[in-house]
Amino acid sequence: QVQLVESGGGLVQPGGSLRLSCAASGSIFSVYAMGWYRQAPGKQREFVATVTRRDSTNYADSVKGRFTVSRDNAKNTVYLQMNSLKPEDTAVYYCNAATMSKNYWGQGTQVTVSS
Repeated sequence: QVQLVESGGGLVQPGGSLRLSCAASGSIFSVYAMGWYRQAPGKQREFVATVTRRDSTNYADSVKGRFTVSRDNAKNTVYLQMNSLKPEDTAVYYCNAATMSKNYWGQGTQVTVSS
């Protein structure tokens, strides 16, 4: 089992920045990639960004150039630095940990971009 705890969400004005954190615990050795997904009201959950154990990253087109995903293996933590935020980035952001057999999810953290 892998447990994930997110933090760092909140309210920010358009053009602002936020950094999300996700701390992992449990059977971390089995995790080969960690990342972020988001779900806006009335929409399906969508991929945002991911980083592998070897620091290979992948981003959704909608966030490329604005968001940066990174991981600190010593702290078992993955981060999502979000810059130039737009109202359409408003969503609940979920941390994800992928193993060969299962995906694990955090509880979600709300990000609201509004003036």
